[in-house]
Amino acid sequence: MTGLVSALRSLAVTGAAVLLACAGAVASPAAAVPEPRAPREFVALDTVDRTILREMRYTTAHNFVGEPVDGYRQPLCVLTRPAAEGLRRAQRRLLARGYTLKVYDCYRPQRAVDHFVRWAGDLADERMKAEFYPLVAKERLFADGYIAERSGHSRGSTVDLTVVRLPAARTRPYVPGEELTSCSGPRAERFPDSSVDMGTGYDCFDTLSHTEDPRITGAQRANRQLLKGVLEAEGFVNLPEEWWHFTFRPEPFPSTYFDFPVARRSVAGH
Repeated sequence: MTGLVSALRSLAVTGAAVLLACAGAVASPAAAVPEPRAPREFVALDTVDRTILREMRYTTAHNFVGEPVDGYRQPLCVLTRPAAEGLRRAQRRLLARGYTLKVYDCYRPQRAVDHFVRWAGDLADERMKAEFYPLVAKERLFADGYIAERSGHSRGSTVDLTVVRLPAARTRPYVPGEELTSCSGPRAERFPDSSVDMGTGYDCFDTLSHTEDPRITGAQRANRQLLKGVLEAEGFVNLPEEWWHFTFRPEPFPSTYFDFPVARRSVAGH
């Protein structure tokens, strides 16, 4: 009888231990999945050249979506090292002529592209239409090529940028809810930007943004050619539909679309 009692007590203790272990497992939060980090070939542009200006639009509400975009944690330009070094060489050419580069967007996480796609599918959200796509119906953004499910920016060697005359003026902050003006209107009527006059604002969904559009003449055309010329001399190729869009060739990652966040920690130690 004593042996039976001992066996039952042992069974009870073992069962209680199992129940406590299970309760602990349920109560414990799931292990956090670490954020992806950039390969060592990626760097923050300001570690390569501190003189290039930054106006990282997608960390703010001043963009065609009208809010900070997913994946942009800090106003940082991240690029593959060859692209960053190409910009440094182009910057030297411009500084000698009294200008500087200013970047609007560099590496773009896939989650940011997914944000654009969701936004484009919400036809009721047109809060930024008056500035960024006043002449284009939102339901046409995919068909006309303004929005896509993949972006070359996510490969890390594409950059959106402009030229600023020195000494550089500062662009005033955008105030959410302020009256919007068309990106394709005369410079005096567009949202103020420290950029030289390129004929349209940045991210303007309009055929006037095509680099060689024949309606762009005089100083505006000369400014586009200045940007294009200095970048082409250092290995960049322009996207003909966007005067601001350039890709360094050859790309270190020509077929990989990354999704690490735009943040200093993503490239820490590189």
